[in-house]
Amino acid sequence: MFSCSHVTKNLLALAVALTFAAAQPTISHASTWKKLSLTTSPGARSYPAMAYDPVSKKVVLFGGFSANGYLNDTWTFDGASWTQVKAATAPGVRTGASMAFDRPTKKIVMFGGFAGGSNFLNDTWSWDGATSKWTRVQMKPSPPTATGAMLFTDLLSGRAMMFGGYNRFKRVPVYNTTWRWTGTSWSKLHPATQPIPRAWGIATPDAVRKNVVLTGGNGDTIRTDNTWTWDGKNWTQQFPTTQVQALAGAGSAFDPAAKTVVVFAGFGQQTGDTNETWSWSGTNWVQMSPTNSPSAREGVGMAYDPISHQTVAFGGLLADGTTLVNETWQLVGR
Repeated sequence: MFSCSHVTKNLLALAVALTFAAAQPTISHASTWKKLSLTTSPGARSYPAMAYDPVSKKVVLFGGFSANGYLNDTWTFDGASWTQVKAATAPGVRTGASMAFDRPTKKIVMFGGFAGGSNFLNDTWSWDGATSKWTRVQMKPSPPTATGAMLFTDLLSGRAMMFGGYNRFKRVPVYNTTWRWTGTSWSKLHPATQPIPRAWGIATPDAVRKNVVLTGGNGDTIRTDNTWTWDGKNWTQQFPTTQVQALAGAGSAFDPAAKTVVVFAGFGQQTGDTNETWSWSGTNWVQMSPTNSPSAREGVGMAYDPISHQTVAFGGLLADGTTLVNETWQLVGR
């Protein structure tokens, strides 16, 4: 269990035990996780915001929670090495923020997070990969303060979008609202169907099936071991034969080499922190069996890097609840 971050600790204390299907799927394809030996790396942390920026052609990482508190540093990964970016203006310290690329503006959009105590955030920032600059986007009104919201790129419009989030000081602490970025503000959508409320789940574009797959997360006392897809207009619940357990703080990315959404690690109500790797076939969840895997953890950052042609995972909080790591891993060998 995540004992360092007050946010996750408070949320997990509210969660109830869940039961899950026992059937184990077969291996979809051979793979292995490879730990990189790097001379320079971001410091150890959990729950950073992380996304690929096609403008700079680099993975961007921001903030998270470290042994010394909340962070607001910015790093980029070019497929082989990490570089810290000394931005003149930067968002404040936070953990549990999320970000996604917005194609119309050609910028990464980041929302919210948690900065300790009662400081849940609702500020929005954009990252310009052409200039390596952060800019706060001022707007009224803004979505409610939240951490653990899930940002993703809508494959239909190319817009950054957001679903869910958590704030323990709200009457209903877990959200199930859907938002679309307009370039200057967030527009609240009203689809005919909304997924079950959750935070810290995964919401990842599936370029093969032209939709976004959503699963897991923490839903207070609501079950989140269910799968939904977003087609650009509406959410649809899927009913896979095998459902991955409800994982909070898992990493996820679409891997074009495997032609699937890949999910790694996370805190499961069934298992605690795990090091399982799963893939989404479009109709079913399939547990992969890499020949080598990182140790169990939660709060891992993850993105696909087209430069190295590998899915990259960074950091996380290990299963002992105290050890934060700064390891960089690549999923290879497919």
